[in-house]
Amino acid sequence: MALPKEKPEGLDKPIVVKIIKYGAKANVWIFRRTNGRIGAKWRIGAGWKKPVPVLLLEHVGRKSGTRFTTPLLYLADGPDLVIVASQGGLPKNPQWFHNLVAAPDTVVALPRERSRPVHARVADAAERAALWPRLVELYADFANYEAWTDREIPVVILEPR
Repeated sequence: MALPKEKPEGLDKPIVVKIIKYGAKANVWIFRRTNGRIGAKWRIGAGWKKPVPVLLLEHVGRKSGTRFTTPLLYLADGPDLVIVASQGGLPKNPQWFHNLVAAPDTVVALPRERSRPVHARVADAAERAALWPRLVELYADFANYEAWTDREIPVVILEPR
């Protein structure tokens, strides 16, 4: 396995954050309009050579009450879906993670499947240890993100409900 790359400069600059925000909005729009035929594979970074499946996660702002939709990479694990709160290795967990902890019953959209009700829970230490190598196999950049941050990147399991 290759050593993680050095963290790129400027990853947390406001312009990069805006590009990611509007790129995610475009991904959601395209995914919904095409029922996942377009926008359901991540082809950036390690995903260039090995595209990674994408789902749309619905969540409600824990402070604002606003509904949000976030495109996220996922690993299918039997009936469960596994997502990672990596936020590109930035120092803080993404807002969607905090929103899910506050309101874990939600829905996700998958290609050709409009909505699937799920219950989110943070993987315990043993589950995370078992899932992390599979997640890095799925998307090698997760190893870089882990090397770039001082926080333990949460792994979230979305169970059918």
